Amino acid sequence: MSNTTETIISDFTLVGLSAKWEIFLFIVFFLLYIITLIGNASIILAYIFSPNLQNPMYFFLTNFSFLEIFYISTTAPRMLADFLSKNKTISFYGCAAQLYCVLLLAGTEFYILATMAYDRYNAICHPLLYTVIMNKMACIQLVAGSWTIGATNALIHTTFTFTLPFCGSHKLNSFFCDVPVLLKLACKDTWLNELIVFIFGGGMTVGSLIFTIISYVKIISTMKKAFSTCTSHLIVVTIFYGSVFFMYLRPKSSYGKDEDKLVGIMYTIVTPLLNPFIYSLRNKEFKIAVKKILKRIVVTLNH
Repeated sequence: MSNTTETIISDFTLVGLSAKWEIFLFIVFFLLYIITLIGNASIILAYIFSPNLQNPMYFFLTNFSFLEIFYISTTAPRMLADFLSKNKTISFYGCAAQLYCVLLLAGTEFYILATMAYDRYNAICHPLLYTVIMNKMACIQLVAGSWTIGATNALIHTTFTFTLPFCGSHKLNSFFCDVPVLLKLACKDTWLNELIVFIFGGGMTVGSLIFTIISYVKIISTMKKAFSTCTSHLIVVTIFYGSVFFMYLRPKSSYGKDEDKLVGIMYTIVTPLLNPFIYSLRNKEFKIAVKKILKRIVVTLNH
């Protein structure tokens, strides 16, 4: 136990990334943010305006893109603002709100990814029953269930984290508010919080991963050639799950290191950025639909 006097914290200071390259980093991450927004928004618009994409796979992909836009927007704008400002403080309640949103969207993403794997399993292993199993109501329920699990998990972690007493330095060695860096500032033993991370966070993450693995094992055992159509999904699963496992499922003594910032970038910035490229630009059906939409726009403008 630390002997540091417990204080009432009204704000935190985000250390952020390197102070030496702030302008360069601002330009890089600003471009990545804009590309991510445009790429994911293009998927949503293509789904809305293309009748050929009105099927469960693109319904889930559209929801995934919607989620990714909000996910990167919970951290990137604040990070970009901090690159240009000397005042890098974030209020106590602002930090709590950011943490809740990050955990909500991350938790939801786990189960949206699992749902997408389940969709591919039914499309490949049960093609004749696919439209019956993955009907519109079933798709809506799967997405709603994903958001419900994410919201419940986020509420548990945010509540237990921000009921801790904080003391000493108010500096968070990160570019956003996250559970590991906040636990480092706690004045009391955080064994209960760590246990909650392992039980609820770990259980939620591992549960969705097992669900995803089972879907792909059945796909491989049913039709090996069809597995190639799912490689894009597996790339996202590997990056997202790998970085989150590294960040959360480890002892408190290893929290708050500089390399954690790179891992944080992987699951808050890189994963949303990759979504449009690995899901859509490699998909012939999607590219054909986009070309048709662009042709209609050109014809409309000419008239």
